[in-house]
Amino acid sequence: MISTAARKPVTPSEAQHISRNESHIAAKKIWIPKLLYDALPYFYLTSGFAAFFATLYISEWFWVLPHYLLFSAICINLGIVVYRRRNRSAESPPASG
Repeated sequence: MISTAARKPVTPSEAQHISRNESHIAAKKIWIPKLLYDALPYFYLTSGFAAFFATLYISEWFWVLPHYLLFSAICINLGIVVYRRRNRSAESPPASG
């Protein structure tokens, strides 16, 4: 018996309906407490520097070392970006109009 994994073809209108529902879920805003919101860039910076300094204690070149360095670089950059965006929006004057 020959069988395929193909399903019933999806019409373009059904595909648009599916994509609209998925984008709606992804576009939802997540509300977190103000304390966590304010601490988020510092958490990224702290975890990035902690991962970077953890690489100093790895005595051999295990497979984990590049992952630690990559994780630390991503966290530090993300922390800086979030911090700058929040300060830029707080320092810029409100647009009149």
